[in-house]
Amino acid sequence: MPSFSILDQSISVSGRPQGAAIRDTMALARHCEALGYARFWVSEHHNHPTIVGSAPEILIAAIAATTSRIRVGSAGVMLPHYSAYKVAEQFRVLDAIAPGRIDLGLGRAPGSDGRTAFALNPLAAERPDQFPSDVRDLLAWVAGAPLVEGHPFAQVRAYPQGETVPETWILGSSDFGARVGAHFGLPYSFAWFFTDGQGGEQALDIYRSTYRPSARHPEPNAGICVWALAADTAEEAERQFLPRAKWRLLRERNVYLPLDTPEAAAAHPFTDHERERLARMREVALIGTGPDVARRIVELGQRLGVEEIAIVTWAHDERVRHRSYELLARELIPSAR
Repeated sequence: MPSFSILDQSISVSGRPQGAAIRDTMALARHCEALGYARFWVSEHHNHPTIVGSAPEILIAAIAATTSRIRVGSAGVMLPHYSAYKVAEQFRVLDAIAPGRIDLGLGRAPGSDGRTAFALNPLAAERPDQFPSDVRDLLAWVAGAPLVEGHPFAQVRAYPQGETVPETWILGSSDFGARVGAHFGLPYSFAWFFTDGQGGEQALDIYRSTYRPSARHPEPNAGICVWALAADTAEEAERQFLPRAKWRLLRERNVYLPLDTPEAAAAHPFTDHERERLARMREVALIGTGPDVARRIVELGQRLGVEEIAIVTWAHDERVRHRSYELLARELIPSAR
């Protein structure tokens, strides 16, 4: 049985200020720690009116300072926006706040549109190509290890040093991240929810077949992140699923809005084509009662042979999200039963 974790994206919802989404993320982390989940990861997006978690390093600090057991991390830091050295410093500080509980998930995607990527980094066009070398340098700095011979910054250290080191993950939705994770001997998580699974099995196969053992990870550690929602009845789960399904339809037209209520989503004048799309979404969505959704998650994990599964859930009402994670924890986490 894989271990189970949480990805939260700090979703803005209609009728509430966007800052509430950040506070909701912090409260959800404490809730999920009490339920026994292994990790709580937060995402990075920019110039996005729906997904408003734009600074994971700050949110991780707040969560780490208000929890005691659960691992806390990024899913992920979009490394091409930043100096690898600065990211190493940030995560050395985070490790000092919560020694041995910090995860550093790294991604290459911009988490934004092209113009925003240039606003973050004027060298945005060329930085993604340097992702492997940036990962190499970051791993050395964050662990206090030597940089490669002849490196111009060989004498530079990232402080504060400590007895523990953040656990670095490579995150992705394509073969590229799988190859980078395998090359450096790092854990790798595929964004199953982002592609609806497309390309996932191939990426995981490439990761395992090309894996180069490292001192910290002698064996590959593969994971996936899925979108799921559980409720007390299948009907209620479908009702709560509709706002995100509507949001995805609007996203296909480059329309990004706060998440609607189930009532507002149900009243939307869907076209016949959109209703067909909704029906296809429901067929593959991990929604239903706790036992049903948990069974399907476990079956997917077993089919893929992954060691870890992270779950991301959107709902307009925070109580619905809390309840969903409770229902799933009862089925997936022995200590929560």
